[in-house]
Amino acid sequence: MKNLLLFVLLLIALHGCNPDRSAKPTISSHKVTKTLEKLQNRDTQSVIVVAHRGDWRNFPENSLEAIDNAIKMGVDIVEIDIQRTKDSVLILMHDATLDRTTTGKGKVSDTPYDSIKILHLRNGCNIRTIHKVPTLEEALLHAKGKIMLNLDKADRFFEQVYQLTEKTGTTHQIIMKGSKTADKVKEMYGPYLDNLIYMPIVNLDKEGAIEQLALFLEELNPVAFELLLIPTDSHLRQERCLKSVHSSGTTHCGTQWLVDMMMICR
Repeated sequence: MKNLLLFVLLLIALHGCNPDRSAKPTISSHKVTKTLEKLQNRDTQSVIVVAHRGDWRNFPENSLEAIDNAIKMGVDIVEIDIQRTKDSVLILMHDATLDRTTTGKGKVSDTPYDSIKILHLRNGCNIRTIHKVPTLEEALLHAKGKIMLNLDKADRFFEQVYQLTEKTGTTHQIIMKGSKTADKVKEMYGPYLDNLIYMPIVNLDKEGAIEQLALFLEELNPVAFELLLIPTDSHLRQERCLKSVHSSGTTHCGTQWLVDMMMICR
């Protein structure tokens, strides 16, 4: 069953399978600053658009070209996924295995980076492309000063990711997210939270979701939540959770499979 992802930001899936290789990103020099200000000022009057895995319809997901084309389209944030190779190199990839999105096979964690960097990425139609798997460091440098990045599956490697963002001077452009409890986030990441945005992921179908939302709002006051739900008989609990967040000053709207939506906290 498909999860409906409720983000504090609106994520859109972009259409088409044929890449426009001539596309060049149109960059606003103030894009990062403006988006960051909207988040930090809890701006609930405007929509912040996030490209899920970049422009994955026109380029391979999690590729540098997908980031570039999302920038060209004018989105505010690009969401990318992180995996770690056998020799501890952080790369952009959603799946734990290479099979779906590359010409390779096997687990990312069992494969050294030298064997991954020679592979080709596949596009959304499963066609081999000329594009390669980028490292996180390459992606950070590529996006520096151009666009904010929402890092999924990255808090497993929090300290290594943070070291890279500091090295590349991109920490202020990062939204880190994860599904740990409020107490764990405060304990493990407390010293870092003044320098980057952390977005909690809360599953509305789990018992205690309302309590977790309340704890996050009280202890960490995040600018954004990612809320997971599956349409089930637990919709009454989901509704109570949404009302709980909304009563604290969040804004939200309906969502469907191809459109993921964000809730911004005041």
